[in-house]
Amino acid sequence: MELERQVLHKNREVGRAFSQMTLDDDYNLPDFKPDLTKVIKERGKIHLDEIHVNNGHVWFKGVLEFDILYRTDLDSRKINCLNGEISFQESLSIDGTEELDPVKVEGRIEDISVSVINSRKLGIRSLVEFTAVAEKPEETAVLTGVGDNTNCEIETEQMDVLELITDKKDTLRIRKEIALSSNKPNMDEILWSSVELRGIASHLKNGEIEVGGEALIYVLYSGAEEEERLQWFETTVPVQGSVDCNACEETLVHRINANLAQVNLEIQPDEDGEERNIMLEMVVNLSICLWKEQQIEVISDIYALDRQVNPAFLPAYFEKLLVKNEAKCRMADKIEMDAEQEDILQICVNEEKLAIEQTSITDDGVLAEGTLTVEILYITPDEAMPVGSKRAYIPFSQTIEVPKAQNPVKIHMDGGIEQVTTVLSDSRTIDVKAVISLNLLAFEQQERQTITQIEETELDLAALQQRPGIVGYIAREGDRLFGIAKENHTTVENLMEMNHLAGPVVKAGEKLLIIKTVG
Repeated sequence: MELERQVLHKNREVGRAFSQMTLDDDYNLPDFKPDLTKVIKERGKIHLDEIHVNNGHVWFKGVLEFDILYRTDLDSRKINCLNGEISFQESLSIDGTEELDPVKVEGRIEDISVSVINSRKLGIRSLVEFTAVAEKPEETAVLTGVGDNTNCEIETEQMDVLELITDKKDTLRIRKEIALSSNKPNMDEILWSSVELRGIASHLKNGEIEVGGEALIYVLYSGAEEEERLQWFETTVPVQGSVDCNACEETLVHRINANLAQVNLEIQPDEDGEERNIMLEMVVNLSICLWKEQQIEVISDIYALDRQVNPAFLPAYFEKLLVKNEAKCRMADKIEMDAEQEDILQICVNEEKLAIEQTSITDDGVLAEGTLTVEILYITPDEAMPVGSKRAYIPFSQTIEVPKAQNPVKIHMDGGIEQVTTVLSDSRTIDVKAVISLNLLAFEQQERQTITQIEETELDLAALQQRPGIVGYIAREGDRLFGIAKENHTTVENLMEMNHLAGPVVKAGEKLLIIKTVG
């Protein structure tokens, strides 16, 4: 018997692991930097250099890159900056992983703090959360046909399935020259900068993926003239580009995440030779997953009347799209300054970070909970400490509607910052309003008994003759007409004809007359 199969591809999760790690190190100021009297602001970013798997362990190493804005002991140049890095190496245990298995590792800074040991030495301490997820590409073959002239009774069912088409990474490179507005003085040095992606959206086309949005840029710099030492500006730069993807079609289900991997801002002279331009170079990492929705007619059971046809079954697991949904979450809050902090004269830099900390399935849908971190750099009226900073955490929760499912549901939740506005209410209070987007992909997990092979043998005529020729049967809950026909050596067509059934469906309690058929 010639078996016809269709092969479906997906990623199967082997396992995941989570750990927290404290990075703690001392940092000496470079000789060319002035002495430090007070730390104004700090931030960090995790950069992974190497990931490999060995005997059920995921090994990875990288660096914590940190930036620090601080008050100097100088009268003329009161604010300065420095940056450095702390190396780390860590391992996580995931049973079942092998050397060539793809593993995704993410590091998230839970907290970072800087303590002043002396005017030339700092203590850097950071709590970092690492998550590792190991997946293996998996193929599942489903039986869709048995060739012609097999003289078999066949039961089929329609299956809605998702097939993984592409799971890859790509990069988008942006290079843009930014010119200072005419009312801003020339630049001497960039003291602090922030570049954040906003409203990033992806559109599928045949053979490529278009990515669009914008980058929000804040720059705090020292002016070239002595009387114009501290200056700042903000601007936006469009993020537009495309990446090749041979398997891409407009109708595919997609999950595309854009993350800012590298940023470089460099002061450059304009046409007149004055330091009034900034060259922005960005590298945006794209994580791309594409799935194709398919409806497949699968052979779920088979038998014959003229011979013994024995299918072998094994359980297989498939996914189907339950819902793709998006929600906007709006939040508003007030940030109050601490008693020891300076008054606010003007806000000059905003930095925001969104973290989805937990997703859970409730009776109303999928509940997403997390935190929006807002960090503000501001100008103070204090000549001795002209710049201050404030960090606030705004919690959020949002429910996204999801249809009821009979099977387990796998959740993919991604979030992005659409808009954040900070308005100075008074010298001690900031009003914050924010809009974030939550994008949900929900896959229903399906388990099916699939036919892996079929064995054919001669019919046992002696055993068949011993079975009664006519049987009365009362259908039970869960009975299939095909199963009743197979068990009693007849066909669905004969059962329908003999019992005057309108279709191949039988209800519990229905009485059937069954006549054995000899092929």
